Amino acid sequence: MSTIADHIASWMRRQAHAAGAEGFVVGLSGGVDSAVVARLGQIAMPGCVLGVILPCHSDPQDEADARMVAEHLALPAMRADLGAPYAALVAQAKSALAQAPPALARGGPVDDARGRLPLANIKPRLRMATLYFIANSLNYLVAGTGNRSEIAIGYYTKYGDGGVDLLPIGRLLKSEVRALAGELDVPAAILEKAPSAGLWLGQTDEGEMGFTYDDLERYLTKGPDTTAPALAMRIERLMRASEHKRALPPMPDPP
Repeated sequence: MSTIADHIASWMRRQAHAAGAEGFVVGLSGGVDSAVVARLGQIAMPGCVLGVILPCHSDPQDEADARMVAEHLALPAMRADLGAPYAALVAQAKSALAQAPPALARGGPVDDARGRLPLANIKPRLRMATLYFIANSLNYLVAGTGNRSEIAIGYYTKYGDGGVDLLPIGRLLKSEVRALAGELDVPAAILEKAPSAGLWLGQTDEGEMGFTYDDLERYLTKGPDTTAPALAMRIERLMRASEHKRALPPMPDPP
C-alpha cells in the first residue's frame, strides 16, 4: 500500500475514533472519487464501511458502475431511490416559488443553464440528508468524496455533497486521485470514465466547468501565468464566488 493511502487511512481511523464513530458511510456515485474514498475507508476500518447508491432520475450506467465498484471491493451497499421524493419536493418548492411577488422574480436566473441549477442542486441535498440518516442510525461518519481541484473552485453543492463529516481526498488533485485509484485496484472502467456530478443526463464536470481538470491543475500547481489569461480569470472568478462554501457562515463582529 502506498504511503499516501496509508497516511489517509490512518487519518480517517483517528477521525472516527475521535468522534466515537464506528465506521464510514460513502455515497457511491459510480465515479473514481467515491471508489477511492470507499477503499480508503476499508483500509482504515475493515468491515465498517457501507456504500450507499442514491439514484435520482440518474443515468442508469452510474448505478451499474456503483454496483460494480461495490462488488469489486466486496463492499456492503444499499440503495435508496430518491426519484419520488425529489419529484414531490420539486412540486412543492415550485408551488411556493410561484407565490413570490412578481418584483422578486426579476432577480431570478437569466438563462436555461442557470435556471436548472436550483433544481439540480436539490439532488445532492437529498442525498446528503439520506446519507446522514443512515450514518446517524449506525453511529458512522459521512465520508465525503470532494478533491482539491473541485474544492478550490467550489465545484460542489453547498449542504449537498459538500455536507460531510470528513474529506479524505480533499488535499489531492484529480490526477493524484486517479493515480491513487490505480494503486488501490479501482476498476479500469471507473478510471476511464468521464467525471460527472450526475446532476442531469449527459452532464460532465469539465463541460460544466468550461475547462479541463488538467487546465485547473496547471493553474493550482504552477500559477496563473501558465494558463491563458481568460482561463485564469475564469478560475479566479469561480474561486472568489465560491469562497462562502469553504468557510463557516459569516457572523457580525460583536457590538
